[in-house]
Amino acid sequence: MPTAPIPVLDLAPEIEMLWDELNAAFQQVLRSGHFIMGEPVGTFERQVAAYLGVKHAVGMNSGTDALVIGLRALGIGAGDEVITTPFSFFATAEAASIIGATPVFVDIDPATFNLDVNRVEAALTPRTKVILSVHLYGHAADLDPLLALTQTHGLKVLEDVAQAFSGRYKGRTLGTLGLASAFSFFPSKNLGAYGDAGLLATNDDDIAQMARMLRVHGSLKKYHNEVVGYNSRLDTLQAAILSVKLPHVDDFSAGRRRAAQAYNTLLQNVPGVILPCEAPYAHHVYHQYTLRILNGQRDAVQQSLAEGGIATMVYYPVPIHKLPIYAQFDYHLPEAERAAGEVLSLPIWPQITPDIQERVADALKAALK
Repeated sequence: MPTAPIPVLDLAPEIEMLWDELNAAFQQVLRSGHFIMGEPVGTFERQVAAYLGVKHAVGMNSGTDALVIGLRALGIGAGDEVITTPFSFFATAEAASIIGATPVFVDIDPATFNLDVNRVEAALTPRTKVILSVHLYGHAADLDPLLALTQTHGLKVLEDVAQAFSGRYKGRTLGTLGLASAFSFFPSKNLGAYGDAGLLATNDDDIAQMARMLRVHGSLKKYHNEVVGYNSRLDTLQAAILSVKLPHVDDFSAGRRRAAQAYNTLLQNVPGVILPCEAPYAHHVYHQYTLRILNGQRDAVQQSLAEGGIATMVYYPVPIHKLPIYAQFDYHLPEAERAAGEVLSLPIWPQITPDIQERVADALKAALK
């Protein structure tokens, strides 16, 4: 009997588990006839604000828009510099470029893949206005040193929490430590919608009001536009789905942590592999379980796993500073560049079964031999 292929993410168990609640939410939205900014949007915003422990949660149509609008709501614009990581999804840097600011890339910590906080101060200039810190793969960035810089240099911190919903830093919920924070609810995320969705969270009243204005064409009152904004409303149906899933997110993240621990056991002491770390300050929620495959073997290992029906992903094969749009700045960031050639994310989801993980681990060991 041929073995079934293993995807990098399987949403079917989650959908089956929540089917009745999801179906009821869908029917309620459909029957309401209010598909844009309907009541479920406000309901979800209140629920997620309470979960995070913030005053304001402003729903948007994507995590990318949450970054763009977040930067603008913080007062960032043309001529400003945004310190950020070169090892993230393109949207992190793209958001700065969209508003006319300049992303300034600082190399990463090779253990956590996040911004190396010890290199940030040297990159500051009089034009630096904000540090855009990413919690990559579900692991918290080391925020306290960055927050200290905001005090000594008059900067702001915007958290990119797209991959780390429900993660924590020194016991504090990610998305609550910076002046504002951007979330993505792309379907693959720890809290995922079934389409595009995002959110900006903040405790600052003025930032929240500007974000609400910007998401609806720059108006707080319909047809009374005050600034040039965006069409970035959180879809009513996606808000209803997210309200169904939010009460389960801690259990889902716990399932991811159990899966990561199982992989750690199965793959301990395998030559040529570095397992994910979890720094003492972090509560990792494993949006991805990302290894380093050493000795130039990553691509061959990925190909071998694919031939065995096991899907993996490389997040990210090209660091942002090496993409054509930013290559002109001629950055040399060796840790990000090395990571891009070594990282490999294995299949993981909250309900992944031991037999699937054992098959993945056995195939990985065979590929390395």
